[in-house]
Amino acid sequence: MQQPHEHQEPPPDHVARIQAAWRRERPDLDVGPQAVIGRLHRLAALLTRELCVVYQRYGLSEGEFDVLAALRRAGAPYERAPGELAAHTMVTTGAMTKRIDRLERSGLVTRRRGDGDGRGRVVALTVPGRELIDRAFTDHMHNEQRLLAALPPARADELEGLLTTWLARLEDPRGEDPGARG
Repeated sequence: MQQPHEHQEPPPDHVARIQAAWRRERPDLDVGPQAVIGRLHRLAALLTRELCVVYQRYGLSEGEFDVLAALRRAGAPYERAPGELAAHTMVTTGAMTKRIDRLERSGLVTRRRGDGDGRGRVVALTVPGRELIDRAFTDHMHNEQRLLAALPPARADELEGLLTTWLARLEDPRGEDPGARG
């Protein structure tokens, strides 16, 4: 009988079961990378689901939250050109247009002609848009803190360092991400 103070290994998780099946079926391949990549992929999906709960509380999709946050981060007067927004939120200009259309219908952003030759457009937060994103972002940060609290602070710091290093090696040095989600 095992003593209560003895360390017990947790049962294999979903990724470990997949790896075991692949090791059985394809012993010629090293499936070790799945231990990290598979878990990161599953973690990203779970985190996205948890983050979207907050966005939905404010009547926003993840993409709409991203647009409002990009405008708010721009500082006063809280505006950017649609192409800038697309770059700051890592989506195509077509996807950006759809997001802006919905946010404009909701009264959270406005569009106007840009300064200069008048051909360019500018998207700006409205007062209700700024108030909404300020409330939503506050809740978003509380939610992220809650999610990260699953790790001891020292481990969270260690993970941040590892992910920062890895991302720097994979990311475009200009900060662009052509493979980002749309």
